[in-house]
Amino acid sequence: MENKQQQINCTVESCKYQNSKESKCTLSAINVAPTENNKTTKPDESMCASYKYEQ
Repeated sequence: MENKQQQINCTVESCKYQNSKESKCTLSAINVAPTENNKTTKPDESMCASYKYEQ
């Protein structure tokens, strides 16, 4: 896979890594994990496992 300076956007205000000024995620990489008991092959089958609540 070719490395093309990918960008991660984030609009989840409660996420610790969200840069609200630019709607970007400050993580350099994300982990994606499947949701429990969901094998639909649709986008909702996974979720961002890197999310952390900003207190």
